[in-house]
This record gives sequence, C-alpha cells and structure tokens, in this order.
Amino acid sequence: MHIVTLIGSETSPLDPALVSSLQSAWGGGEAVWLSPDEAAEFVVDTVPGNAADTGDEIRALGVDLAVQPAGRRRKKLLLADMDSTIIGQECIDELADAAGVGERVAAITAKAMNGELGFEGALLERVLLLEGLDQGLIGTVLNERIRLARGARTLVATMKANGAYTALVSGGFVQFTGAIAHTLGFDEHRANRLLESAGTLTGDVARPILGQAAKLEALVELRGKLDLDREDVLAVGDGANDLAMIERAGLGVALHAKPVVAAAAPVRIDHGDLTSLLFLQGYSRDEFVGR
Repeated sequence: MHIVTLIGSETSPLDPALVSSLQSAWGGGEAVWLSPDEAAEFVVDTVPGNAADTGDEIRALGVDLAVQPAGRRRKKLLLADMDSTIIGQECIDELADAAGVGERVAAITAKAMNGELGFEGALLERVLLLEGLDQGLIGTVLNERIRLARGARTLVATMKANGAYTALVSGGFVQFTGAIAHTLGFDEHRANRLLESAGTLTGDVARPILGQAAKLEALVELRGKLDLDREDVLAVGDGANDLAMIERAGLGVALHAKPVVAAAAPVRIDHGDLTSLLFLQGYSRDEFVGR
C-alpha cells in the first residue's frame, strides 16, 4: 500500500473537492485531514500509471502531491541541507554581496546548485573572491541577512520531541552552520570551514571539502551509528549536491529545488514550507511542536 498526501499553502488552500476527486479517481481509502484546508492523506493499494502527470497538474494549482510507501513513516534521522532549505538564503552569496562581489559569486552558485558546474571547483572559485575579507563580516551577515526558512523550528522541534536525531549537513561553512544548528537545536552539524588568518579570510577552505559525497557519507555513518534502516531516514535539500543523500533516504525530499533536483527526487515540495515534511510523515498539525 501507498500513502497519497496533498498539501496546500498559504496562497492555495487545499480544496476538499480536489481531495475527493483524486481519492475517487485513484480508488483511495477514506481521506484523513491532517490540517483543515491544508493537508490530507489517503491510502491506495496501487499507484496509478498516470501519477506523475497528475502530480504536475495538481502542482500547477499550487498544491503539492506526494506518494510514498505506507510503512514506517515517522523517521528517526533527519539530514537537512542548510542554504535555501533550513534558511532562506545562500550564505556565500550574502557574504559576497556584503563584500561587493555578489553578482559574480551568485552566478557561480546558481550553476553549481543546478548541477552545471562541479561543486568543489565552484566552491573554491567563489571562496577565492572572498580573500582579504574581514572575518567580522560573517557575524554581520548572520545577524542582518540570514533568516530561518518557514517551518524550520517546527520541523526540528517536532522530530526531536518524537525521538529523531537531527543533523545539519551543508556544503556551506561551519561559521554559519554552528549558529543555525544552535538556534534550532540540531544534534550536530557538518560543513566546510572558511580559513582565516590575522582576522581576514584567506580565500580558501579546509580540506577535505564537504560536498555531495560527504553528505551521503554522513547519512551512511549516522545510520550505522544509530542502527537505523534506510526507511528510518529523511533527507531534504534543494541543490545538486543534495541528490545523493535524497536518493538514498527512505524519504528523500526536494524542497523548492532546482529543476534537475526536483526532477530526480522521489518526493518534491514546490509550494509548502518545511512543515510539509511533517505532514509527509503523518503528523497532524495539532501534534506540531514549537509552532
């Protein structure tokens, strides 16, 4: 059996008529509303062959549709990308913009996240443009430019309250992940380190560089450490360097992702916020923590 989940958004509430129509067309069981006008789910014995096309049609209405196996839905391990996932910005772009080289760095970032450039080379090219920057600017950017993505607090707090282990795994920098992980209560964080000397950035990062392979390694390592199966893992991200961990998780989610990532991920959320990941696990809104 599979679970079909429909999730609306602030701008596109979930119409009960849409739920009923899909339920009838797919021969689904009784609909369970996880949040009025926002999220509902039902069981199907088999997934229709036109599910992908139907998903595209429903997403065009501003509603997300996900289909996943019905078993072991509440995950015990969360691996989350940071930039444009847990926060709404790309830290390196914001740092570069504050330093006056924003357009050059943002163009490289966009190509790297869409898989058009190799992650490691693109990272080194961007970081080199930050050479000589006062390290104090990092704190300024954190305080003035970085904002948590909608639903981030609730996602982490609810999963932790239900026994999950949470890890922030980023191709960005520990100078940022440390602060974000502390704010949200992540159990650990992993990222690259911007190298500094005499109060300024050197234009380089410590080796080895954490990219797509390292994110997958984190998933494998934490699964082993916590004695978990693949089905116990939720991974979420938006860029090409997140694909490996998304594809190897029991629930892999592309959140407001680049086209190449959205096309390849098992589940995509285009309209909802991070609380959508709780609905996908069968949590109702009245079970959310830290709202």
